[in-house]
Order: sequence, then C-alpha cells, then structure tokens
Amino acid sequence: MQQYIKLFMLVFLGFFQSLVAQKKDKDSIIGTETVTVVKAYKPTVADAFKIKSVPVINDSIVLKKKKIDYTIFSVPVASTFTPAKGKAATVDKVAPPVLFNSYASLGFGTYDNALAEVYTSRSINRDERLDLGLTHHSSRGQIDSIALNNDFYDTKLVAAYAKSDTDLDWGLNLGLQHQLYNWYGVPLGNLTDQQIEDLDSKQNYFNAEIAGHINLEDTYFERGEALFRRFFDATKSAENRAMIKGIAAFPVQDENIKINVKLDYLGGSFKNADVNSVENLAGNNYRFFQAGFGPSIEIIRDDLTLNLGANLVFGLDAENSDSNFYIYPNITASYRVLEEIVIAYGGIQGELLQNSYYDFVEENPFVSPTLTIQPTDQKYNAYAGIKGQLIPNLSYNIRATYKTENRKPLFKWNPLNSFRDDDKAYTYRNSFEVFYDDVKTLGIFGELNVDIKRNFSLGLNAEAFNYTTETDRPAWNLPKFTSSAFMDYQITQQWYLGASLFYMGQRDDLLSEVVQNTPQDNFPSEEISLNAFWDVNAHLGYRFNNQLSVFLKGNNLTNSNYQRWANYPVQGLQVIAGATYKFDF
Repeated sequence: MQQYIKLFMLVFLGFFQSLVAQKKDKDSIIGTETVTVVKAYKPTVADAFKIKSVPVINDSIVLKKKKIDYTIFSVPVASTFTPAKGKAATVDKVAPPVLFNSYASLGFGTYDNALAEVYTSRSINRDERLDLGLTHHSSRGQIDSIALNNDFYDTKLVAAYAKSDTDLDWGLNLGLQHQLYNWYGVPLGNLTDQQIEDLDSKQNYFNAEIAGHINLEDTYFERGEALFRRFFDATKSAENRAMIKGIAAFPVQDENIKINVKLDYLGGSFKNADVNSVENLAGNNYRFFQAGFGPSIEIIRDDLTLNLGANLVFGLDAENSDSNFYIYPNITASYRVLEEIVIAYGGIQGELLQNSYYDFVEENPFVSPTLTIQPTDQKYNAYAGIKGQLIPNLSYNIRATYKTENRKPLFKWNPLNSFRDDDKAYTYRNSFEVFYDDVKTLGIFGELNVDIKRNFSLGLNAEAFNYTTETDRPAWNLPKFTSSAFMDYQITQQWYLGASLFYMGQRDDLLSEVVQNTPQDNFPSEEISLNAFWDVNAHLGYRFNNQLSVFLKGNNLTNSNYQRWANYPVQGLQVIAGATYKFDF
C-alpha cells in the first residue's frame, strides 16, 4: 500500500512541475489571442426606490400641529416722494462730414510768389472715376546777392481714369509738365552789365507721360504697370523712357512664390558737349535696355516673415555695344520679438538702377544739358533695425545700413569755361555735372512719431552717413548728417496749424576752371565746403465753414540765404496768404 502511495506522489509532483514550466514559458512569450463575442453587451438599469418624504413614525408620543392664523394691520403713512419717470439715455449724433468733389486754392506772397491749385474728381458711374488736377507755383522776386535773373515756375496738369470690376481694377494716368528755371548762380561783380544783358540763363523743361496699371484677383498674375515718358528741354536735349513691370504669385503648399518681371528702355541725346571741353563740337547719345527677373518665396511662421529671392538683370548699353548680366540678392526678414512693441527686421538687396536726365533734373534743376548717363550698379544694400509702438500713440524706428554702389551719380560743380560761347549761359560756373564714383555708404537712421487722437501729430527723424569713395575724393554734395521734424495740430474745429524743420549738414564741392590743352584732372581746382543750414517753415489756417478756408504760410522763417547748391542762395523769409474753396462740380 505504501508503495502505491509513493508512486502516486511521484507522478503528481512530476505533473505539477510540468504545468509550472509550461506557465513560465507562456508568460515569457507575448502572443496574440482571439476573443469571440457570443452575445453583445446590453446594459440594463435596475428599478430605484425613492425614500418617502414623510416617513411613518411609530412613536407613542406624537405632537399635534397647532393652526396659526396671520392678520395684517395696515397703518397709513404720509409721503411726498414722487419717483421720476424713466428715460432712455441718448447718444449724441455726430453729423457726417460734408464731402465735395472739387476744390480750388489760390495764394500770393513776397518775392512775387504765386500758388494755384484746382482739382476735381467725378464719378462717371458706379465703377468708373475721372480725376483732373492743375498745379502752379511761380516766383519772380530777385535775390540781392546774385547777378542773373532767378525767376522760376512749375506748372503741372494731371488726369487719371480708373475702373473697378468684380475681379480686376485698372487705370490710366496722363501727366503734362512745364518747368522754367534760370542758371542764376553767378555772384554780383563777376559779370559786366553788358554781359548780364546779353546772357540767356533760362532753361525750360517739358515732360509728357502716360502710365497705366491693372490689378487682378483670383489669378496667378497679380499686378501690371506700364509707363512711357517723353522729356526734353530748350537746348534740344531729349529723352524717351518705356517701362513695363509685372508681378505673379503661385501658392505652393503653405508658401507663396512671387515672380517680378521688368523691361526698361531708356534712350536720349544731348546736343551740347561736356562743359569740361574747350569747344562745343558734339554732344552724346545714350541707349540702355534692362530685362529683370526676380523670383522669391515668402515664408510665414508665427511671428517670423521671411522672403528669400534673387534679382537677375540683363543690362545692355546699345550705344557702346556692351552688355552684362547681374545677379543681386533679394532677402528680407521681420520677427515680432514682443508683439507690436519690438519688431526686428533686416535684409540685403541689390538692383541695377536706371539713371535718367528726368531724374537728375527732378533732384537738381540746375544741371547743364551736357550730362553723361549711366546706370548705377547697386551691388547690395544691407540693413537691420528694430521698430514698433512703445504706446498706442508713439512709434519708433531705428536702422543701420551699409551700401555698395558702383557708378553712383554725384552732382559736381561745373568748371568756369571762358572759351565757350553757347546759346545758353551755363558755362560761367553756374551749373552742375554728374560725376560717377564707386561709393560705399554706412548710415544710421532713427525716427519717432507721435499721433494723439488725430488732432496732434509730431515726427522727428535723423540720419548720419559715412562715405568711402574709389577716387579718394569727397562724395560731392552728399551731406554727412540730415534731420527733419514736422508737426500738425488741429487747435479747434476751425483753427489748425503746422510746422516743418529741415537740417542739412556740411557738403563738399570742387571749384575749378577749364584750361586749354590741359587734361581735365589737371585743371586748377580747390575743394570747398558748403555750410550746414536749417530750413524752418510753418502754416496757419482757419475754416469759416465746410467750403471756405484761408491760410497763411511762412517759409525760411530764419531769413537765411543758405546755399543748397554752390553759388545758389535761396530766397529769404517768404510769406504767402491765400484761400481754398471746396465745391461740387
């Protein structure tokens, strides 16, 4: 019997060990299992039994509730209070401003100054509009320290037509302009009375241009522009310019790719030779063509906006059969460091700038009609700064720039040329030429603007420059420091005033004289410095009603005959009074 029991125990232990070993093996292996649902789960809610609000109390002592009766004893009280009837609060209505589609302004002042302006804007229909404007500014007052006449006038007529449709808008602009200036930069005592009487120092500029634009919605082509300009003067110098620009945009996933295209033609001629030449034998012709292609991609990530692109330009000098291909960077970025308070921005860009006779006259009308026209190769313009709004009414902007430009145009004083007897009197050291130099410019700029409820605005800015030239000569007529300020104040509904202040630092120029059989670089010359100056202006106005107002303007309030250009003093204190009338036409 004991033998059977021992045998049974051995068999049982062996079977148990095999089960334990199998369990360990299964636990160490991660496998898959299949669960077969025989019946879907159907939950049920069991009945709930609410406890009775008044339970049955099995108590031998039960108190019986006593019935209570309530009565109100009214006593009359004398009162003299009478509540006021409620009245809804009202909002003061502000009458909408009365708008007129036309106005005329006329003013006269010292130095025989005259200002005139007429403008009208007419709606042809709901989608079409026609604008017409005429401006005139002239002066016939003589400056005491100069020998020649300094009369000038500037008259301009503009017309603009615009049409808007559902998915596009387009327009055409026409401009006509006539300017008269005198090369009056000859001091008293340099010419005899007979010479002054015989000399013709007048120069007339004429400009006619037509421009157009088109904006499209929901298409790859966003905007297109076109311009044709004819500019000429009284010395038979003439210039034509034709330009076409286009912008296309292509969305790619979350980014936006833009392509800028430009075609620019400039051609012209000067009938007179350079003032540095002893004889006026022949002028010069110029013809330039540019084709530009600028792809870029815009990347926006939260507070970061980044534009990565390049500007590819083909430049052709057709007159000299010379061509070049230029590649410029076009990279800009901005980052909101602290919402609208601090925004950091920067970029590096470059382009081939097409200089023109028209542009030079706009900047300095006393240039001689003997210029050399060349494009400027702006290799790069790098800048970085911060801007923002410290408070809702105060904004600021601080920026540092560094530019490298080849063939940068600089206005330089023409030499005295006693050998020439041109029809126009611009060879008496009273005109300016364009001198090209390779210039590197470092600049620091700062600006503050204050705007309080649109009744008061104030702006201040200043910029300092440092120039490095390839010729190691000064950057002619470029200031090392400039500053300006403006202020506008709406005193009352009728009275308003404003003021502006401009400061230009010292500039350098070259005094020279033409010598026969001598190279231009060996002409006797002397570097001179033009003093810095302030130009202070102010205006005051009064509105009688919505249509009629009067104004009083004061220019050069410091009454200084400062020189913007060498030997060209400006008029002293100028006061102009006039009126403006608005009407419907």
